[in-house]
Amino acid sequence: MQNKIIILDFGSQYTQLIARRVRELNVYCEIHPFNHAPELDNSVKGVILSGSPSSVRDENALVPNLTNIIGQLPVLGICYGAQYLAQSNGGLVEASNSREYGRANLEYINSENPLFAEVEAGSQVWMSHGDTIMELPAGFEIIASTRDVKVAGYFVPVRNIYGIQFHPEVYHTIQGLQILNNFVVDICGCIQDWSPASFIEGTVEELKQKLGNDKVVLGLSGGVDSSVAAVLLHKAIGANLSCIFVDNGLLRKNEYHNVLESYKHMGLNVVGVDAKDQFLNELAGVSDPETKRKIIGRVFIEVFDAEAHKIKDVKWLAQGTIYPDVIESVSVNGPSVTIKSHHNVGGLPEKMNLKVVEPLKLLFKDEVRRVGKELNISPTILGRHPFPGPGLAIRILGDITAAKVSLLQEVDYIFIEGLKSNNLYDQVWQAGAILLPVQSVGVMGDERTYESVVALRAVQSTDGMTADWVHLPYEFLSRISNEIINKVRGVNRVVYDISSKPPATIEWE
Repeated sequence: MQNKIIILDFGSQYTQLIARRVRELNVYCEIHPFNHAPELDNSVKGVILSGSPSSVRDENALVPNLTNIIGQLPVLGICYGAQYLAQSNGGLVEASNSREYGRANLEYINSENPLFAEVEAGSQVWMSHGDTIMELPAGFEIIASTRDVKVAGYFVPVRNIYGIQFHPEVYHTIQGLQILNNFVVDICGCIQDWSPASFIEGTVEELKQKLGNDKVVLGLSGGVDSSVAAVLLHKAIGANLSCIFVDNGLLRKNEYHNVLESYKHMGLNVVGVDAKDQFLNELAGVSDPETKRKIIGRVFIEVFDAEAHKIKDVKWLAQGTIYPDVIESVSVNGPSVTIKSHHNVGGLPEKMNLKVVEPLKLLFKDEVRRVGKELNISPTILGRHPFPGPGLAIRILGDITAAKVSLLQEVDYIFIEGLKSNNLYDQVWQAGAILLPVQSVGVMGDERTYESVVALRAVQSTDGMTADWVHLPYEFLSRISNEIINKVRGVNRVVYDISSKPPATIEWE
C-alpha cells in the first residue's frame, strides 16, 4: 500500500501548491476539505493543515475535527493551520502590528529540531498573515522567529505537532522544499516512490481490474490530457477503447487533419467526425459567452452520442479529468462559483447511460506531461498549449460566422507558427488570438480602411490557476503584427494583451 500525506484544505490559494511540492518529493498526497477528513489507514503517514483567508478569531472560524489525528500522526500546521493548533490548545492569537506580508528572514532557527534540519539561519521565507500567535500554550516550544514575529515556528514534542507561520510551499520561501522534505520524509517517514513509472504501472493494473472486457469510448481533443488518458487506457484494454475526435468548426487552422494524423502512429482506434456545419448553424446570431459555451456543450453531446452509438456494447465513458478539476468540485465552501462552464462536458454519462472512468484524476497538469513522456508520447502532443474546449468561439467576441472563424484561424496560425519558428513557443504556457467586436480606421496604400482589430495573448503559468503575460520581444511582435495585417484581409490593427490572471482570465470570454 502506497504511503501518503493528507492535506486538509481551509481554503488557501496555496493549498494546491502544497500538494505539488509534496509530489515533487516523489510522495503521494491528497487534498481534502478541512471538514471532510478521510478515514485514516496505515498508508497515511502525516497530515498538513493549510492556510486560509479566514481568521481563527472569527465567530464562524473553520474548525476541523482532529480527534483521530493529533497524537496518532505527525501534523504540520501552515499559517492558519498553525494558528488554529495554537489557539485551540489554549494559546493566544491576535490581530497585531506584527503582521507580515511578503518576504521575511528567519533570524532565529532551532537547527536541532528535525523540521529545520539543513535550513540556514537568515533563510528567506514568505509571510501572508494578518493574525499573529502572541502566546503559545504550555508544552509548545518556539523553533523559529523573524525580526517582527516571535512565533514563526513551534514544536509540540509529546504530540509530534509542528506549526509554521510562513508558507514553505511558495517559491519565495527559498528553502521551503527542504522544510517540507524534512517533515514528509524524515518526520513522517514517507518512502519516495511516487513517480510517473509507478503511477503508470498502478493505474494500468487498476484499469484492467475495473474495466475487464468492457468497451470504453473517449472524446479526444488533441490535447495533453485526453491523449495521455487514451494511451493509458489503450495499454490496459487495447482494442476495447474507441476514441472520437469531433471537428466543431472552431479548431485552429488545419488542426482536424493534423491531430488525426498524429494519432495514426500511436496505435489508437480513432474516428474523426466533421460536424462543422452543425455547430456553426446552432451558433448563428449568438453573442453571449455563456450561451455559446452551452450550445457547444449541447451539440457536442448530440454529435458524440450519435457516433458512440455506432459502437456496440459500450459501458464506460473515459474523460481526461485532472486533479485540480476534482479539487474544485469538492472545495471548502462547495463547488467554486461558475466563471465559465464547459470544462469536461457534463451530461454525457447520464444521456448515454455510461459509467465514467477518469485515469488522470489524481494528477496535476505537469504530472500528466511527465506520465506522457514516460509513455513515449510525441513531444509535439505533450508540448501543445492548452486550448479551450469551445475553441475559437470564445476568442471571437460577439456573434460567430464562418468568415470570422476563417479570419481568426489565419491570424492565430501566423502567431503560433511565429512563436515556433522563433523558439518562443515552449517558453509560453498558452497563446492565441482574439477577434474583437470593434473596427478601427487605418490607411493601406492611399486608401482609408475600416477593418477589424485582433488582440494577441501569451501567458506563462504552471497550471492555469494564475498567469502572467509574457514579455515577448518587441521585434517579434512588430514582425507578427506586420505579417498579420499584410496577409489577413480584413485586419488593420493588432494589439497585445498585457493583463495577468488575476484579475483578468486567460481567455477573454
